[in-house]
Amino acid sequence: MSKTAADLVAEARRNIREISAAEWSEGRRGGVLIDVREPVEYATGHLGGAVNIPRGVLEFQVDAHPAVAKVVDPALSHKHQPVTVICRTGGRAALAAVALQQLGFADVRSIAGGTTAWIDAGLPLVND
Repeated sequence: MSKTAADLVAEARRNIREISAAEWSEGRRGGVLIDVREPVEYATGHLGGAVNIPRGVLEFQVDAHPAVAKVVDPALSHKHQPVTVICRTGGRAALAAVALQQLGFADVRSIAGGTTAWIDAGLPLVND
């Protein structure tokens, strides 16, 4: 039986930890924030401190990205630091969170509703 994209996202959401825009903005951050939107979307505005690794190349680039691979102690693996993912509405971020978990990242979460929920909550985006 084939699945739709909506089915895949719903299944992903059942297997990940989602947090609200308010939780992220209230300082429950830590680790790395990855924006999995395409570069043109990211350029229109993103959360401060987010690194852009598009969903289509995430599995290939996440280990090599300096923001993720940064290790403060050689004995610690970067896959144990918290990683939060965001996209426009939450679907790509949910799929990305599952992929990161499958790659061995231990503390992965997704911002529910993505940048749309962020904007709806009256929170600011940055352009750089």
